[in-house]
Amino acid sequence: MRILRLLPLLAMLLAAAPAVPPPLHLYLIGDSTMADKVAGAFPETGWGMPLRTFFDSTVVVDNRAKNGRSTRTFLAENRWQPIVDALQPGDYVLIQFGHNDEATQYPDRYTPPADYRRNLARFVAEALARHAQPVLLTPITRRKFDAAGRVPETHAAYSAATRAVAAEYHVPLLDLDEQSRRLLEQFGPETSKLLFLDLGPGEHPNYPYGRHDNTHFSELGARKMAELAVRAMQAQHLPLAGHLARPLPKNAVPPPAGPDAQPTK
Repeated sequence: MRILRLLPLLAMLLAAAPAVPPPLHLYLIGDSTMADKVAGAFPETGWGMPLRTFFDSTVVVDNRAKNGRSTRTFLAENRWQPIVDALQPGDYVLIQFGHNDEATQYPDRYTPPADYRRNLARFVAEALARHAQPVLLTPITRRKFDAAGRVPETHAAYSAATRAVAAEYHVPLLDLDEQSRRLLEQFGPETSKLLFLDLGPGEHPNYPYGRHDNTHFSELGARKMAELAVRAMQAQHLPLAGHLARPLPKNAVPPPAGPDAQPTK
């Protein structure tokens, strides 16, 4: 009987408790530089994979990027419409294409710059219509150095189209093309290989003959590209940047000083 008398009080307390807000969904659409990878591709890592670790539990990162896709094939394969149908007000969509759109040697995916621009505009307009926040990203550079040790533009027409759509629709732009070129120049022609899938024969069983890939990232490279994206969000004061992960208490203090000092577990 005492339990029955307490039930109305419990019901009142539950009704008065603040509702837990639904998680914010962050959708990623793009190509292999962003996509999740199967175990057999390791150490190749899409930068969308470590991006999850930069956010707290209020953000659900849903990586829909897919290897080999251009804006045209992403639409043609009906990969975009399910995202549109799922979008809720306040959700984010990070949009990064270009590598496959510009691949004239692959007619199955090539998309001329004018069509690429129209496709980006469609992604943006349809996300805005659902009261979500689209964010455009210029394609990350390929690893290519000139004689002076500078990284030339490798996506010029497609990065320009991305910037133009962002300006037309007044949506945020993360210029990862520019920022990644500066990052590679800081690393230099040789050390920058560490950012990419650059392996000698026998270094990993997934690539017994090695691999020298100047487009796709290593674990380190993917993390550095994700860091560039997050820093750009912070610089532009995107509300999404207010959901970054907080350090564990032991990591929220300066590390011990001295050459022999070791952090505690």
